[in-house]
Amino acid sequence: MNNNIKVKKLASKKLLGMLNDAIAREIQVAIQYMWQHVQWIGVKGFAVHDELKSIAVTEMKHAEKIAERLFYLGDIPTTKPNPINVGKTLNAMIQQDIKDEANAIKLYKEIIDVATKEGDVTTAFIFKQILEDEEDHHDTFTTLAEAI
Repeated sequence: MNNNIKVKKLASKKLLGMLNDAIAREIQVAIQYMWQHVQWIGVKGFAVHDELKSIAVTEMKHAEKIAERLFYLGDIPTTKPNPINVGKTLNAMIQQDIKDEANAIKLYKEIIDVATKEGDVTTAFIFKQILEDEEDHHDTFTTLAEAI
């Protein structure tokens, strides 16, 4: 933690760590989906080009929202993404994206549970909203997988 910033921790170490994990994940997929958006070619790529870009922007907004909450709760947001895996083929990209969204859904349900147990209704509410987006992204990618 930066020595110049003194803040009181308003959540458990476990919850704060989970929020930083969520930020690392959101940064990862924002970059991953944007690079996929740039690299997709052909008719199938053209058909989903704008959707990937839109999802990438949504993921970056999630990262910002979670970082704001984490900072309010007394910790410093990470700037390091989880490992980025763009993929070399359309199928590899989509399969990775399905996996990443499924992992997010699992993590965010855990965060909602921990936040609720700690009485942190605001964090639980934020993650319920984000979870809805992630489930929609998962649906988009699983639908795309059926088409390739």
